[in-house]
Amino acid sequence: MTSKQNYSTIQDDSSWTNLILDSIADGVFTVDHEGRITSFNRGAEKITGFSKNEAIGQYCHEIFRANTCFEACPLKHTAETTEAIINLEVNILNRDNKEIPISISTAVVKDHEGKVVGAVETFRDLSLIKELHKEIHRQYSFQDILGRSKPMLKLFQILPDIAQSNATVLIEGESGTGKELFATALHNLSSRRGRPFIKVNCAALPETLLESELFGYKKGAFTDAKQDKPGRFRQAHGGTIFLDEIGDMSKGTQVKLLRVLEQKEYEPLGSNKTERVDVRIIAATNRDLMEMMHRREFREDLFFRINVIRLSIPPLRERREDIPLLLDHFLERINLKQSKQIKKVSSSALKTLFDYDFPGNVRELENIIEHATILTKGIEIQSRHLPSYLARRHEPSPATATLPEGEDMSVLDNVERDLIVRALERHRGRTAAAAKELGVHRSTLWRKIKRYGIATR
Repeated sequence: MTSKQNYSTIQDDSSWTNLILDSIADGVFTVDHEGRITSFNRGAEKITGFSKNEAIGQYCHEIFRANTCFEACPLKHTAETTEAIINLEVNILNRDNKEIPISISTAVVKDHEGKVVGAVETFRDLSLIKELHKEIHRQYSFQDILGRSKPMLKLFQILPDIAQSNATVLIEGESGTGKELFATALHNLSSRRGRPFIKVNCAALPETLLESELFGYKKGAFTDAKQDKPGRFRQAHGGTIFLDEIGDMSKGTQVKLLRVLEQKEYEPLGSNKTERVDVRIIAATNRDLMEMMHRREFREDLFFRINVIRLSIPPLRERREDIPLLLDHFLERINLKQSKQIKKVSSSALKTLFDYDFPGNVRELENIIEHATILTKGIEIQSRHLPSYLARRHEPSPATATLPEGEDMSVLDNVERDLIVRALERHRGRTAAAAKELGVHRSTLWRKIKRYGIATR
């Protein structure tokens, strides 16, 4: 081949490469050793707003303007170490100074002799994905409470009406289910939202201190009472008081609380003067107050006074379909806190979480995810990153064992797949019955069975 033919072939190769790069939606650009841009495809033009002619020859940070440019430049890191970066989420400013969330990957560029001559970066606009994520979050959130399960959606539906009333509310639920979040939501949605919201944990204070904490005391009421102190009820005047773990309140304090509920009045310790108070009471417990009442450990008259409206918060094991939403929420918050870029949970780790009963409920799940993110070096939480006590001690069921690994599937996909498998197992493989339980058409269920590779009987 002549030199002219060789040059023509190189030009053709270069033109063909540019044609391919311009046909993809992702942005792609290359830089030399000095960090100057040497190529810039149409995807990069569309995302950044800068034209190819404007970008070529400029330093990367003058065009790309990412939040990592001057702190820990991914391209510079790759060029110096030859270590590729995969799917790192950053924000850039486009030509109109609008912040754009993107995902970037980097690699070195080598010549025909294998010598590093620069670096290449591909990036993808995550704006639509982020918007969809926010929309899902809005659709399945109420105040700061997340849920897509039927019991949670029912609670979301009635909370505004309950909040607008002035009735006393009793919130029941196991430890870690989020009772305080519900109490906060009730206050924030009520006509008292601009007034104080006072929280008291009745289990955290000994009996002698709880009474003075709630109702206050007068100077000289006891040895250390050097001056008057208003109680929590006085602080909550006009607003809401949240009495958490009310089942741990002593009989004597229960009598005084009953008086507040019935007559809106009380007497501080060391005082013979009655004080009136306007306050809404929201109580919460992780104990069975009715059973305590039958055992005479909780006053019957007080129980019926606080049991005007009862909200039962389901434990996490009874609303497992909420786990993906909670995982996304915790990952987003912990990533920000720990400066990490963890994006997903592997299917095996997710299966472990779904098979666990969570005695500590949502609070325990958050602790588990925080533990896992500390140990995770990459972008995905694996089973080995979970606390050791979560290790499965049983063999998977035959139906579950046929599921594909699906490591690249989204958390929601994994959850949907798991729910279908469980429904089929409950109905012994009868798709019509499983579809009815899941609330989908039978043809839809068959399509999803095929998509997820689920074995049927």
